[in-house]
Amino acid sequence: MRILGIDPGTAIVGYCVLDYLKDEENQPYKIINCGSIQTCKNSNTPKRLLEIHNDLVYLIKEFKPEAAAVEQLFYFKNAKTITSVSEARGVILMTLAQYNIPVFEYTPLVVKQTVTGYGRACKKDVRDMVKILFSDQYFPKLDDTSDAVAIAVCHTSMR
Repeated sequence: MRILGIDPGTAIVGYCVLDYLKDEENQPYKIINCGSIQTCKNSNTPKRLLEIHNDLVYLIKEFKPEAAAVEQLFYFKNAKTITSVSEARGVILMTLAQYNIPVFEYTPLVVKQTVTGYGRACKKDVRDMVKILFSDQYFPKLDDTSDAVAIAVCHTSMR
């Protein structure tokens, strides 16, 4: 199964295209591609959202995911941040629906619990566990990308 893991944001959207090979005992996960969509900070919000949409369309057409795992909004201290991330999530969900890709949403708590065994793990703990899971594969540099990998891995254990 090919999964597109997505960590939404306005400035940076982390993504991971992950193949899950259920019958492969030693290494059931294979990262096909991962990275980030980084929007121009000097652009206005509509242009940034369009950029997210266009880049996501490219990823969908290029890698043909069977499902998408997207992080849900859980809690934000900053109202301005939650609004912009919500707008980006809306564009992401709309784009996935446009291409008939089933969407599965997971809270950060569930992702952390699944990947690290502890729902209140910090970003470094998630990153370290992703490094362990993918020790022999390319490893992303941005937290947003490693979070997207974790979200995709979380989806495989929930299905």
